[in-house]
Amino acid sequence: MLCAFLCFTGIDSCAKALAETLPAFEVVFFRYLGHVIIVSAAFFPAQGMGLLKANKTGFQIARACTLMVGTSFNFIALAYLPLAVTSAIFFLSPLMICALSVPFLGERVGPRRWAAILVGFLGILIIVRPGVGEVHWAWLLSFGATLCASIYMMLTRVIAGEDSTETSQFYASFIPACAMLPIALWVWVWPSSPLEITLVLLIGFFGWAGHQFATIAHRMAPASTLAPFVYTQIIWMTGAGYFFFGDVPDIWVFVGAIVVIGSGLYVWLRERELGKAQSGTHK
Repeated sequence: MLCAFLCFTGIDSCAKALAETLPAFEVVFFRYLGHVIIVSAAFFPAQGMGLLKANKTGFQIARACTLMVGTSFNFIALAYLPLAVTSAIFFLSPLMICALSVPFLGERVGPRRWAAILVGFLGILIIVRPGVGEVHWAWLLSFGATLCASIYMMLTRVIAGEDSTETSQFYASFIPACAMLPIALWVWVWPSSPLEITLVLLIGFFGWAGHQFATIAHRMAPASTLAPFVYTQIIWMTGAGYFFFGDVPDIWVFVGAIVVIGSGLYVWLRERELGKAQSGTHK
């Protein structure tokens, strides 16, 4: 999981660097084009057209489109916001997933977890600090990207066990690549420098590798054990922002991140307690 989040940091770092010279939608296209090429090369020779066979095709399409929209929001936001800020906002995702589990999965969320979710949103207000200085509109896109990522994870839960990981990876990269192609051609700017070409190649690789690492991790340990590792990304993102872009987050970004992380960890611990209690009643 540490390697997965390091790769996800690589995606955002490449996107932020490329956004300085290339249109954001073209960068989104490159991210999924590289991903689908690697997935196809790795799995199509052995599986053939079976790679396209999905039991929940509608959910696969919805999942891929949600991921594409979230990536587009995120890449546009990265052109204006430091990596540490976007990652801190992304830490709302576990809280959003908890809230979305009510309408999506019919789960019950008690008052303690609802309180933790509200505290987490207060942490985002600490980071953004509306009414204190200028609030950049890009943080709304970052928030939207986090919401899309949360819905994507909920849809992933829905299709879990229904389709193979390889099929899910193919749909999650092929559909965005095809959908973004005409938009990318409309705003096309050829990558010209060696650095741009290298970043274009790396962004697709990081996308594939990150998902592969996460998949392998989930085969070896339960999701409840792996969930807290998402918060290690603040280390990678802050370091990448400082070394590659010279971004130094102010103290309020870290204060807000601590509040959001604390809320997320409380929800995680609470869900583990409830899971153990339910398993105990079934013994």
